[in-house]
Amino acid sequence: MPTIGVNRDALFKSLGQTYTEEGLINLLNIFESLNLYDLLCIEGLVQALKVFLQKESAPDYRCVAPLNGLKHKIIVTPATQKIRPYCVGAVLRNITFTKEVYDSFIDLQDKLHHNIGRKRTLVSIGTHDLDTITGPFTYDAQTPSDIKFISLNQTKAHTAPELMELYSKDSHLKSFLPIIQDSPVYPVILDSNGVVLSMPPIINGDHSKIKLSTRNVLVEITATDLTKAKVALDTIVTMFSCHCDEKFTVEPVDIVGHDGTVVETPGLPYRQETVNANNLNKKIGIDLTASEIANLLTKMCLRSEVTNADSGEILVTIPPTRSDVIHACDIIEDCAIAYGFNNIVKTFPRSVTVGGQQLSMKLSERLRVEMAGAGFTELTFSLCSADDVGTKMRQVGKNMDNLAVHISNPATLEFQVVRTSLIPGLLKTAGSNRKMPLPVKLFEIQEVVLKDGSRETGARNERRLAAVYYNKTPGFEVIHGLLDRLMQILEIKWESTNPELKGKGYCIKGAEDPSYFPGRCAEIYVHGKAVGKLGVLHPEVVTNFDLVCPVSALEINLEGFY
Repeated sequence: MPTIGVNRDALFKSLGQTYTEEGLINLLNIFESLNLYDLLCIEGLVQALKVFLQKESAPDYRCVAPLNGLKHKIIVTPATQKIRPYCVGAVLRNITFTKEVYDSFIDLQDKLHHNIGRKRTLVSIGTHDLDTITGPFTYDAQTPSDIKFISLNQTKAHTAPELMELYSKDSHLKSFLPIIQDSPVYPVILDSNGVVLSMPPIINGDHSKIKLSTRNVLVEITATDLTKAKVALDTIVTMFSCHCDEKFTVEPVDIVGHDGTVVETPGLPYRQETVNANNLNKKIGIDLTASEIANLLTKMCLRSEVTNADSGEILVTIPPTRSDVIHACDIIEDCAIAYGFNNIVKTFPRSVTVGGQQLSMKLSERLRVEMAGAGFTELTFSLCSADDVGTKMRQVGKNMDNLAVHISNPATLEFQVVRTSLIPGLLKTAGSNRKMPLPVKLFEIQEVVLKDGSRETGARNERRLAAVYYNKTPGFEVIHGLLDRLMQILEIKWESTNPELKGKGYCIKGAEDPSYFPGRCAEIYVHGKAVGKLGVLHPEVVTNFDLVCPVSALEINLEGFY
């Protein structure tokens, strides 16, 4: 969890009163459970405390047009789509920096880089002295050897490859180099005179660096995630707009997209939600009037007013600083925090229940013991890339958009979709452990997620068991034997031993699947229904996961065995 260093006397001065050590700790503990980006700097912390203590009302953040009516532009070229496709920007006009404000400004950028920016992989922030550069600005991606400029705090110009070599020995910057190092093009932002402002996400240019005398600041953010870029921009400009001559105002910038579309940033969006006082009281376990609840929410920077006293309807305005509020339950939590968790009266539950293990978990635990007894080890991830369950498994004829549930804002390319099969994860794990002594025997009992239009959520969970056997020989007999052992544990008999069991036991029938070697794949039938497949994987699948020896695999659906 991130921490901020705050000078106690400066905090007391900003709040207009002093506190004992215990009183200060109790005050700050109110916000301990909140994960808010605006609390990562003293400006945001002071503002939140002033509103909570009702010394001030919540700020009204506004975008204002420049005096000459001409907004600055950042023109995004098509080449940027190959590496960091998004860019947003804003201007802080007539800002006043002191040493303390400057340090806080830089520190907030670092914290946002490491948190919402995921160490600059998703979001990279650049800030520049606007009076030293000339718009319109261009966000481009160029061949590394074509990029040459004097980087921050350097005295001579370097090409991009030279900078990569220079910063490979820098303890702070070297961890960010792999983000773009292997790309054929590097991102770069230039002004109309060709002056390089920054080479995101690595370093800014020295020409436009911020100084204590800087009065106008251009903030530019490049990203692989547009939503996170907007949140980071809103956070920076709202927190430091308090140091502008016209407080809480921001000058917008026009972003001209690679397709010609023009979008104004920041949006500084305010939105409204309606909550019910009776529902809040019930969820938290308190008994307050609608006006009392509205007052508590207002203290949490959620400006609220009662719209219907009889029904207890409360209209809540969510400011651009509260990107964490995405559901009514977040508003309920803020009300509980403002009320004080320790002030909620403890009560016994109204009903008595006896807990018990679900049948699915009971079966899974039993099978895990048997799998471990057979020498298999369990481990993998629940998320994977679209290629893992598609191209790498030779499922090229299937539309993965119709089968797999996609993550809207994946942290990396490795976690794009929720897996539709357990086998790719086992193969990736085997590939990462291919230097281990053979054979490698892995299994997993877990859920996959499949799209299903008949369900309310549009998808369904399906608990499966999967195993892979990686060795110098295919080992189909090992996987077949494992299936027989599992059926023995489940007390399901082999059909061929007794004609009377036709459709009541289990059997395997030859099948074709592009993931498996032709003629080496079988479908598993239990009680007359297909529940899975086993066989020897296709050599192309094996090599796709960086494996060099044959692999046999088994995957069955456990849903019908409960």
